[in-house]
Amino acid sequence: MNSVELSAGAIEYEDRPGAGPKPASTLVFLHGLLMDETLWAAVADELAPHHRCVVPVLPLGAHRKGLRPDADVSPRALAALVAEFLDVLDLRDVTLVGNDTGGLLAQLLMADGARPERVARVVLVSCDAFDNFPPGLTGRTLFRTGKLSPALFGMFMQQMRLKPVRRLPLAFGWLTKRGDAVVKRWLRPIWTRPEIRRDTVRVLRAAAADPNLLVDAAGKLARFERPTLVVWARGDRVMPPEHGLRLAELLPDARLVEIEDSYTLIPLDQPIRLAAEIRRFLDPADNLAGNPNQPCPNQP
Repeated sequence: MNSVELSAGAIEYEDRPGAGPKPASTLVFLHGLLMDETLWAAVADELAPHHRCVVPVLPLGAHRKGLRPDADVSPRALAALVAEFLDVLDLRDVTLVGNDTGGLLAQLLMADGARPERVARVVLVSCDAFDNFPPGLTGRTLFRTGKLSPALFGMFMQQMRLKPVRRLPLAFGWLTKRGDAVVKRWLRPIWTRPEIRRDTVRVLRAAAADPNLLVDAAGKLARFERPTLVVWARGDRVMPPEHGLRLAELLPDARLVEIEDSYTLIPLDQPIRLAAEIRRFLDPADNLAGNPNQPCPNQP
């Protein structure tokens, strides 16, 4: 893992440079609450041979390096931290890919103008949107635990050591169909590190204090004219499937792809299919060569 010092503290990141002297494009992947870079491992495996894949470990509860105690950890500040990350690494012509809370951060950047010299395209993958914030039973449960002290929060999260608890709908049971081994890894920093528990409680409290965050952002998304791919789990039980359609209709240059046999965390449940859709989005002419009239699967 690499590390970069930002205004809020040190941020780790994975950087797969891609094959050849000049990879086709750069993708920056954003994960959700209580997740780390491993959410995107299988997708990056598929894309890295021809694209540079950069995956920051955002301070959302599964990070391994604590932030500065006075760091602003509100959603808007975390979106600004992503923008700072792009600036410090001087990443340009980026495809920003966000799932779960990562999609929320991407929408905040899109609503704010999204650094046109940095962000060329966006992929929103089953994520918080509109009034679904906190998202579903899982999000509401997490926000309630954020009212606890860091010590009590840590005690509450110890229950997640048990697989039957992790698989409950109020935990990760409605987020992923088949990714429990990865989920268990995500929870270790909270189980063992007081500074990570402190950061996570602060993140949850700051998010709960801004309930209209995405409703406000949605009012500005129509101004984002860069290409956007919206990928949604058709059977999503946390992020309403109709929100995928609404986002695709709201954004000026967007299309929707729906994916079967997956919950919210499509990068865990259907990584190969997701990578294929991202590859098609990045170079549609190459993917559809020989049949320019071939429709994209599941496109309305």
